[in-house]
Amino acid sequence: PESEGGAQSKPLTERSPVLISLSFPGYEMCTQEALQAQRSQLVELLVSGSLEGFESILDWLLSWEVLSWEDYEGLSLLGQPLSQLARRLLDTVWNKGAWGCEQLIAAVREAQTGCQAPELSCRWDPHSPHPAHDLQSHRPAIVRRLYSHVEGVLDLAQERGFISRYECDEIRLPVFTSSQRARRLLDLATVKANGLAAFLLRHVQELPVPVALPFSDAACEKYMSKLRTTLSAQSRFLSTYDGADNLCLEEVYTENVLEIRTELGVAGPPPKSPATLGLEELFSTCGHLNDDADTVLVVGEAGSGKSTLLQRVHLLWATGRHFREFLFVFPFSCRQLQRVAKPLSVQTLLFEHCCWPDVGRQDVFQFLLDHPNRVLLTFDGFDEFRFRFTDRGERHCSPTDPTSVQNLLFNLLQGNLLKNARKVLTSRPDAVSAFLRKYLRVELNLKGFSEEGIELYLRKCHREPGVADRLIRMLRATSALHGLCHLPVITWMVSKCHQELLLQGGGSPRTTTDMYLLIVQHFLLRASPPDAAPRTEGSFKLKSTHGLPGLLVYPSTLTRDGGVSSFLGCSALAVFPRNTDAGTLGTSRSLFWGLVYFSFLSSIFQIYLSFFLSLRDNNISDRGICKLVEHALHCEQLQKLALFNNKLTDGCAHSVARLLACRQNFLALRLGNNHITASGAQVLAEGLRANVGFWGRGVGDEGAQALAEALGDHQSLRWLSLVGNNIGSVGAQALALMLEKNVTLEELCLEENHLQDEGVCSLAKGLQRNSSLKVLKLSNNHITYLGAEVLLQALERNDTILEVWLRGNTLSPEETERLSQRDTRLLL
Repeated sequence: PESEGGAQSKPLTERSPVLISLSFPGYEMCTQEALQAQRSQLVELLVSGSLEGFESILDWLLSWEVLSWEDYEGLSLLGQPLSQLARRLLDTVWNKGAWGCEQLIAAVREAQTGCQAPELSCRWDPHSPHPAHDLQSHRPAIVRRLYSHVEGVLDLAQERGFISRYECDEIRLPVFTSSQRARRLLDLATVKANGLAAFLLRHVQELPVPVALPFSDAACEKYMSKLRTTLSAQSRFLSTYDGADNLCLEEVYTENVLEIRTELGVAGPPPKSPATLGLEELFSTCGHLNDDADTVLVVGEAGSGKSTLLQRVHLLWATGRHFREFLFVFPFSCRQLQRVAKPLSVQTLLFEHCCWPDVGRQDVFQFLLDHPNRVLLTFDGFDEFRFRFTDRGERHCSPTDPTSVQNLLFNLLQGNLLKNARKVLTSRPDAVSAFLRKYLRVELNLKGFSEEGIELYLRKCHREPGVADRLIRMLRATSALHGLCHLPVITWMVSKCHQELLLQGGGSPRTTTDMYLLIVQHFLLRASPPDAAPRTEGSFKLKSTHGLPGLLVYPSTLTRDGGVSSFLGCSALAVFPRNTDAGTLGTSRSLFWGLVYFSFLSSIFQIYLSFFLSLRDNNISDRGICKLVEHALHCEQLQKLALFNNKLTDGCAHSVARLLACRQNFLALRLGNNHITASGAQVLAEGLRANVGFWGRGVGDEGAQALAEALGDHQSLRWLSLVGNNIGSVGAQALALMLEKNVTLEELCLEENHLQDEGVCSLAKGLQRNSSLKVLKLSNNHITYLGAEVLLQALERNDTILEVWLRGNTLSPEETERLSQRDTRLLL
């Protein structure tokens, strides 16, 4: 049949080589009888691929008018088994006669060779009087042209009023791939009579032709589509610093000042020189330090928007609006990579820690190795690594052999691995060494908001009439506070306080100190019960720094037991860890600057000044903690105590157990990475009244048994961590019995122990009777496929569990792939 555009479909004998193994005589014709005789083979062929492959066959049959629109609607029902849809398609085509049967075989061939897409070059009349009909006639080519740009087209169609926000959200459901979203947009255009079809017919023809992949296997294209879908879902919403809201990135993102650093550690030339870049110019050719390097470094102070910048890059690529030179983008968090203990290869890094290919893993990986210039890797928060970039690393050039995370990253940046793949790092300035700068292509400084950017951001956050104008006037009248707002985190804090406090009857602050006190009041109110902090209308609750409920000191002030006694008069004490730097606390060491930044940290970690005491990394021994407990027994407000990374032994166990026994309102005690053994754990278990995390030494099976017995009937426990404590099958049996009884525990961390399959089988029995646990972490426990299989059986009877971590266990890549397909709750 001829299409509306004049293109005539080729006879079967002139098509591309036969890719199906059906025995139709000569392949010149397919009778109804032949189709019926080969029905089981055809069903097997149609269900052997994905739903997306099946839908591409429907595209061709629709374009050739083998299927009517009513036929298509009956064959594209959501939630129907693919085998059922395949049989329904064969029944429908059989009723069309021999011609329909022949066209089905032709459609299968076209779908199988679709990645070469000969129809990509076809044109259609963008001003056709029958746009809906033309969309159907050229459907395969339009889907191919549209799929990598569907997010941008959806935004434009919504902006012009052709589709609603609800319709956009329905198309963007994360279960759909980019191609499936393109098809659903075309389906919507068929039934809407508001000009959407004409808009798409014109706009799609103007889109750039997708870059053809250099090989015929469709696995690479499917993987690219999966990456786009995954990154689009991950990047669309922005979590606020206090974790209370998820903002649409598109609605609030405001461009930051991005300045080229032309010399080592020195900012670029004066503003009259073209020293600044837009985000879309991230990979431009200007300002290069080393043309042979592949890495772009973006440095900025805490709160300047580095993570948000990368999130914006990911979204622009996923929606097809920018960075189209890259076919694959792999995002990584250095904070998460820092926790990976087992050796990694490049293949493991890309697939296990980012996105796993559904099919053709080796083909996809080989393409990445052959075409690294089409690959972008981003690493957010390089400063969060404990190690520094030096020249003492081991040279590693094999993409399939594992090495440490540190060494893998060094060799990626040096170009020994994936040379010519572009990398983007974000970091605070002090973490950047001179040696690292030798391998940078360009270094950019993220300066934060310009004055215009501050105003634009506030107007995006406060769209009600007059609200943004009032806030902007208040900021301009307070020059010191306005100067701080170049940091997006400070602007967010001001905006949040204005929204939650000032708009509820309070007056406007007149000084920077007023604004700071308002920020502190914001976090205290969020931490306190509703009736614990009454608000006086028309005035600020906090009028001066007298009686502030918390105090910050530097770790050098409190590095031994004597320092503990010096500060015990405060109702709360927050001590920064040793690696806290002046980029963190600002150039001024005044209490004001420290408290402003600590307010920011409070929102992230949900650490509130009124009841949290952190003494981590301070070389405190048993003598110091015993003194601390004596004071803590009389401090009713204290509910959280962090003591990890000190020098505590079993000698302090009786004192700490006394605190736990006397204080029933205690929420968390963190003793990780000290020297507490099974004996000490037994003592602590006797007085247990809180969530206890033992990360570190040698609690062992005996300690685990004691804790499990203490926690069986516990009514407030939410989180228990026994990471790296030499727990084996005996301890696992005790913990399994605890899971059967406990009705409040939500997260159990047992990583880096020795559970093996025997211990996992015990835990699986406990899970079958547990209805509260949401997260179970079993990484690095020598678990094999047998243990994982038992866990899967337990998960079939447990709807409460959301995540089971099994990374770093004794599973082959093939076993890992099979398990991940059976239950998405397994994190492999």
